[in-house]
Amino acid sequence: MKAARRVRRAAWGNGPRAIPAPRPRPTQPANAIVLCVDEKSQIQALNRTQPILPVRPGLPEKATHDYQRNGTTTLFAALEVATGKVVDRCYDRHGKAEFLDFLKTVARAYPRRQLRVVCDNYHTHKHADITAWLAKNPRVTLHFTPTSGSWLNLVEVFFGIITRQAIRRGSFDSVKELTTAIRSFIAAWNDRCHPFVWTKTPDEILPHTRKRDLDARH
Repeated sequence: MKAARRVRRAAWGNGPRAIPAPRPRPTQPANAIVLCVDEKSQIQALNRTQPILPVRPGLPEKATHDYQRNGTTTLFAALEVATGKVVDRCYDRHGKAEFLDFLKTVARAYPRRQLRVVCDNYHTHKHADITAWLAKNPRVTLHFTPTSGSWLNLVEVFFGIITRQAIRRGSFDSVKELTTAIRSFIAAWNDRCHPFVWTKTPDEILPHTRKRDLDARH
């Protein structure tokens, strides 16, 4: 009888042993694809002046402190929220022309589907050329994150992963080598991709962001 009461209390959500509600899985509007889009600009093709020494028993990986710059590239990426799949393209610059070209690339990747695109409110994303193209392509809708809220864009999580695993520890003699490494990583990522899920509730996150904003103002 006591065991039955404990089970009922847990099932009803009463008492200290209440079963927590499961966290919701990523969702998207019916008949639409939700994409998080942003650009990672000025990625440097760096090469160390001496070869990197690999990890050995008892010794960490070693690299020289000085390096040579061999150019830069900008990575545009669109992360599909429901699956984690990434559409990418690298450009020499990151202006409104490149953003518009990337939107067209994303639209071609998802033909005849409604697209809801989450991006930050960078001024190039609101350029008249972008607005005109969106008017001619009503199946694509942009949703802007608030100022200082670009961390809400899940593609930033992917940028952190590719930086740690493919860019920061790499050595590249040219921009071509850098972009090849980026594309190879993303191709492999799409073979094993998975959706990102928030691990904290808004009530846990927002107080920290408010404190950070207040500290920045002072």
